[in-house]
Amino acid sequence: MADCRRVPLLLLLLCLFVGPLPALSSLSTGGSRAGGDAELPANKAAPPGAAPADGSPAVAASPPRKRPAAWKLAEEPACRADLSRLCPRHSWSNNLAVLECLQDRKEETEIASDCNHLLWNYKLNLTTDPKFESVAVEVCRSTITEIKECAVEERGKGFLVSCLVDHRGNISEYQCNQYITKMTSIVFSDYRLICGFMEHCRDDINTLHCGSISTGEKDLHSQGEVISCLEKALVQEVEEGNAPSIRDECKKSIMRVAELSSDDFHLDRFLYFACRDDRERFCDNTPAGEGRVYKCLFNHKFEEAMSERCREALTTRQKLIAQDYKVSYSLAKACKADLKKSHCSVDSNLPRAREARLSYLLLCLESAVHLGRQVSGECQGEMLDYRRMLMEDFSLSPEIVLHCRSEIEAHCSGLHRKGRTLHCLMRAGRGEGGVDALCQKALQTLIQEADPGADYRIDRALNEACESVIQTACKHIRTGDPMILSCLMEHLYTDKMVEDCEQRLLELQYFIARDWKLDPILYRKCQGDASRLCHTHGWNGTSEMMPPGAIFSCLYRHAYRSVEQGRRLSRDCKVEVQRILHQRALDVKLDPELQRRCMMDLGKWCSEKTEAGQELECLQDHLEDLVSDCRDVVANLTELESEDIQIEALLMRACEPVIQSHCHEVSDNQIDSGDLMECLVLNKHQKEMNDKCAVGVTHFQLIQIKDFRFSYKFKTACKEDVLKLCPNIKKKVDVVICLSSTVRNDTLQDAREQRVSVKCRKQLRVEELAMSEDIRLEPELYDSCKQDITRLCQNVAFGNAQVMECLKEKKRQLSQRCHHRVFRLQEAEMMDPELDYQLMRLCRGMIRRFCPDSEGKSALQCLKQNKNSELMDPKCKQMITKRQITQNSDYRLNPVLKKSCKADIPKFCQSILKKAAGDDELEGEVISCLKLKYADQRLSPDCEDQIRVILQESALDYRLDPQLQIHCTQEISRLCPEEAAAQEQTGQVEECLKVNLLKIKQEACKKEVLNMLKESKADIFVDPVLHTACALDIKHHCAAIPPGRGRQMSCLLEALQDKRVRLQPECKKRLQDRIDMWSYAAMVAPAEGFSDLAMQVMTSPSKNYILASITLGVCLLFLMGLVCGRITKRVTQELKDR
Repeated sequence: MADCRRVPLLLLLLCLFVGPLPALSSLSTGGSRAGGDAELPANKAAPPGAAPADGSPAVAASPPRKRPAAWKLAEEPACRADLSRLCPRHSWSNNLAVLECLQDRKEETEIASDCNHLLWNYKLNLTTDPKFESVAVEVCRSTITEIKECAVEERGKGFLVSCLVDHRGNISEYQCNQYITKMTSIVFSDYRLICGFMEHCRDDINTLHCGSISTGEKDLHSQGEVISCLEKALVQEVEEGNAPSIRDECKKSIMRVAELSSDDFHLDRFLYFACRDDRERFCDNTPAGEGRVYKCLFNHKFEEAMSERCREALTTRQKLIAQDYKVSYSLAKACKADLKKSHCSVDSNLPRAREARLSYLLLCLESAVHLGRQVSGECQGEMLDYRRMLMEDFSLSPEIVLHCRSEIEAHCSGLHRKGRTLHCLMRAGRGEGGVDALCQKALQTLIQEADPGADYRIDRALNEACESVIQTACKHIRTGDPMILSCLMEHLYTDKMVEDCEQRLLELQYFIARDWKLDPILYRKCQGDASRLCHTHGWNGTSEMMPPGAIFSCLYRHAYRSVEQGRRLSRDCKVEVQRILHQRALDVKLDPELQRRCMMDLGKWCSEKTEAGQELECLQDHLEDLVSDCRDVVANLTELESEDIQIEALLMRACEPVIQSHCHEVSDNQIDSGDLMECLVLNKHQKEMNDKCAVGVTHFQLIQIKDFRFSYKFKTACKEDVLKLCPNIKKKVDVVICLSSTVRNDTLQDAREQRVSVKCRKQLRVEELAMSEDIRLEPELYDSCKQDITRLCQNVAFGNAQVMECLKEKKRQLSQRCHHRVFRLQEAEMMDPELDYQLMRLCRGMIRRFCPDSEGKSALQCLKQNKNSELMDPKCKQMITKRQITQNSDYRLNPVLKKSCKADIPKFCQSILKKAAGDDELEGEVISCLKLKYADQRLSPDCEDQIRVILQESALDYRLDPQLQIHCTQEISRLCPEEAAAQEQTGQVEECLKVNLLKIKQEACKKEVLNMLKESKADIFVDPVLHTACALDIKHHCAAIPPGRGRQMSCLLEALQDKRVRLQPECKKRLQDRIDMWSYAAMVAPAEGFSDLAMQVMTSPSKNYILASITLGVCLLFLMGLVCGRITKRVTQELKDR
């Protein structure tokens, strides 16, 4: 009985017009009689809600009379004129063809009211004839037997035909299908002919002013406009969230009419007339039936040529589909079995209205697909079409229309086509101001329903914007594969990415990132882990109560837990979690937790950081200034990055060349554990290291110094040592200093057992070496020298220890505080040359060549010994010279000298030590003091050996003598400019100063040159020019004499005096010059003590004469003493005898 409310009884009418059926011949006469009795009480048989016949104007020239059995509509005078004007002649003999022609006329054409009324009464009166049901029984006999619901219907009341119409999609019998289809096309020509429609919707039609129900006031055959009006009111009611304005019974009738007209667009009379021309333009070759014309028109909805009236009608129908998926014939048919199999209609906790909504169907079936359940390809194809439809037109989502109205007006007016308004709202949603919370929720819900993460083609705006990128960067991936989105994310901010695609992609990913189920690959690979580790038992795609963001947070926490800390993710799930983390690192807005907690700090500290990746770097830079919630999440993310730096996708792209050349082995590891970042740090000096990579690596190093936990390998190796030896210390630099001090103290005290573990000492060494590369990695030093860097090294780039090298070279100009810090750093580097980044960088190859067996702490000493080798690299040699200059500036910077002369320095140079402050440099004064004592031959053997080396080195390069360089800079520039400019220093400057001794004006410089002359007497090696000139003579005449203490020099001087010995002319000349210089030196600089006097005598050309004179004088004194002694002795005896 209930079927009468849904299906019109008038459908029986069309049995008359199925021409070839013999069973219908008898009904033609009966039908004619019924149709001919215009004045009969046809009201009795009219459907409920039909207009009373007596209230209708009589048809002109139609008195009650009996018509012949072969009566034709074309013969009626009331319709003859309209028929001749509108219908082709060959259709006049067929009443059905005439009826279809007249009711499907062009909109602008009019039919006479008498003809309208005749047609109306003709169709209405036919429904009272009981023979129609018997015809249906005969035509559809086998079909009725197959459809059980129709077989049990009560006969004689029209319910059988109603049931057949309701199941017409299952009718396979051709004649029955034609019969039911033809009847259906008639009933939708007038809303008053639909069973129960007038009864349920009469008041709503009047309330909403949707049209008249009186015959003659409106074109009776275009009253689909009334239904259209009601449909629009129903849609508007949902969109505006107002109190219900249409009664529930009428709503059901409206939706049922829409459902029954879903297979053939002719049945939706308003849409049919609105889109007739558009159908011919876009879908001319699309056959009617099964909703094909609807789908075709939907696909062309946003074409420029589509009429606005048709577009509005299509949009209204799409909105009805959104409220009840059964309004789409093709979707309901294709997914009927899958809905039943996936239990998408059995949730007793949900209202039936929700289960009918398109969104519920899509979410339920999408969940089934993600869970790996079988859903038919036909159903998935239909779902794809409707998901694309939702993404193209925001107005199909009543929640967005209701809650995002102000945002659309403010940001997105005029952008409604092809998904542009939706993307505009998404862009506003991810912006700083954001959108209203209800609007944000509506957008998230729509993305869940459309699920564009499963197939990028669903998002038409994204598809069009990214087509070129997909064709070039992602062509190896199958079209429609979910990995297309991941591929696009991998190429974000690369040369292959275009700006429009970049924007659309980020807008979509912002919402996908907020629900992990919207990434189908992650969802599929991790659903088991989520259930096992995150306690999501029983959850599914439509009723899960646990927030999606909490689930992903749980997954990534387990992804990086060690075995000791608990259970870990499966390998496949971890790979997907890492992929998502890599994508989120590209933009802070893709990390929901980070954006939520750090919104205020982003605005406060990072408002100007708009480039890719800058916002997270900014938050890390201001870590101490962030609010606690934000600081915690940034710290956790930084700690996570320290374990797997590959999360930083932008950094990995920038570092690709150096990774491929030097770190490919560690980059291929499934588990990073900090190895890749350590490799990048160690290879920052390589030629493959570009500026972007160096800046990124340095930034991460700078972040690591804020907390030792941010260095994964250091944290893992030293965590127990830190807790035991350095509790309550958080900053990495302080932890390194604490542990390093402990190691040093244990070493110096010869502790039986080191307190710092072996693995921690090893990692501590790595950290110390890494910190030496950039002054910013040592905050105390950097803070002390910040102003000096700005003043003296402003154009020097950080990294590769370049700023540190600049400060060392200009240390005489540094502020006292900075100078002291730099001095302490140099002291540490000289103690351990491996900490000298520049030296290690430039001389790494030479160390491997000349010092393969040397320990790291003796590397500089080994390099100095091989400095003048022909195989020595020039850059390395230059750096060695710089370090020698540094060492000679203060004995404390020369550990070997300091150790060898620890007794001599306090003994001979105490006055210099007393004048100096703790960290003040002594500018070579102590070493100069030791040089003079070397000439006096008063040093201990170990100290003498070290000073001899220094003398030999400084004799070849004046820059190695700090005192000489300080006092003689102007004289060198004036007297020896060419020698000083020589690329290779071989003692020419010293020789020039010696030769020009008389021309030197500055007393301090003259004194230094005289000291050089004095030192050269002690050892010929200190005078490289003389040594080179006399090398053969030394070999021939002094080979048996050991060097040192002036012995070889005395040998040469004796040979010079011996006329029997013939010296080389150059040697003889140089020796004579030295004698003259010494003579002058003796005059201008008299001996300061007995040792100086003895040295002058021994090195004098008149040594024999002087010695003979001294000997004679001593003898005379002795004789005089003897004589005087006898005299004094006699006097003393006489006194005693008294």
